Amino acid sequence: MVNPWAGEVEVVLNGTPLVAKLTLGALAELEAGLGAGSLLDLVERFESGRFSTRDVIAVLLAGLRGGGWRGSASDLSAAEIGGGPLAAVRIAAELLARAFTVPEAEA
Repeated sequence: MVNPWAGEVEVVLNGTPLVAKLTLGALAELEAGLGAGSLLDLVERFESGRFSTRDVIAVLLAGLRGGGWRGSASDLSAAEIGGGPLAAVRIAAELLARAFTVPEAEA
């Protein structure tokens, strides 16, 4: 089970549920790998729908590594992501959102 208060999001790879979260180290790796001017630039790309598949894979990879996964970019590219490409986009956006916001308390 994931903890949204800790910024965690579930990712299912090849049928196995994994925890992903964007730690500070994962965020630094993500920023350097994408060549984004800042993480805000990356967030804005997602918010405006101008993200690329490369952006989605990079965010997922950074999040999975932040959650303890030891796979590579090629491992992730070859994996089946539960829910398919649309779920991958949703998960990447959720990782970014959880990295920079506090979840609302449940009513």
